[in-house]
Amino acid sequence: MAEPSATEPKRPGREPDRAERADDAVIATRGLTKRYRGGQLAVDGLDLTVPAGSVFGFLGPNGSGKTTTIRMLMGLIEPTSGSARVLDRPMPRASRTVLPRVGALIEGPALYGFLSGRDNLLRYDAADPTADPRTRRERVAAALDRVGLAAAGGKKAKAYSLGMKQRLGLAAALLQPRRLLVLDEPTNGLDPQGMREIRTLVRELASDGTTVFLSSHLLDEIEQVCTHAAVMAQGRLITQGAVADLAAGARGRLVVTTPDAGEAARVLKEQGAADVVVDGERVTSEPPERDLAEVNAALVAARVRVRGFVLERASLEDAFVALTGEGFDVAG
Repeated sequence: MAEPSATEPKRPGREPDRAERADDAVIATRGLTKRYRGGQLAVDGLDLTVPAGSVFGFLGPNGSGKTTTIRMLMGLIEPTSGSARVLDRPMPRASRTVLPRVGALIEGPALYGFLSGRDNLLRYDAADPTADPRTRRERVAAALDRVGLAAAGGKKAKAYSLGMKQRLGLAAALLQPRRLLVLDEPTNGLDPQGMREIRTLVRELASDGTTVFLSSHLLDEIEQVCTHAAVMAQGRLITQGAVADLAAGARGRLVVTTPDAGEAARVLKEQGAADVVVDGERVTSEPPERDLAEVNAALVAARVRVRGFVLERASLEDAFVALTGEGFDVAG
């Protein structure tokens, strides 16, 4: 396989820091491509760099190629062309060396429904040739406790809800210390409280030195926990980098709060604002290309009673729309 280039291309205006260099990457792909029978192109020439120590969000609508990419990274399927390196080893050739150091939850856990959650984990651990059988029960108990299933460990897996099955799959990925944790839609089926708990757990793992590669179609969810992200659409990489940099690449929204919403919308359009939307007393728009103090003054001069005037920070959703011109499913 071809070796990855030594560094990522430099972004204009600044030097790449250590965490962004491909020679310090936990995952690096070059031209990674997967074409299925019948000509379906699932992943198209992917160049991805996941910095060591990051919480990396792998974003894209359902069907954008995220899971296919993860399956190639984990050696579950062969790429059609291109290369992938995980923990600085070529995949899938080095699967036996790499996978014991990787915890993964891909497309939901495979469970024995007639066994308890605890017994499922005991079987997972027994299948790992690197696992120490002398500490098996202690590590299983710790993993169940870490994902909030200590009280349900004795219940049969077939009685688990979807969210509980997701938690159990995550517990299986945490049975041993891992350099890399790969999670494919880990909050699927979880209620808001469960989502918060998973976010907290991911942050704890990252603070312990584990790199977390987190695939999701929920931009808001990823924005709360990730340090870096990449955006996929129709099998192609749209952009990647630090989350703050990606959001900064999109303009925010100007928000005016006023009882004179109709007049405010008219003035904003005259001032060059685009995509003006009125919702009750809230008027939002893309900010015009001029000093916002002048825009505020124009509203006041038109006798608009301005109760709020703020430029909201751009989100990952804003960045995605700016890059692709398409909407994004942020609510699932």
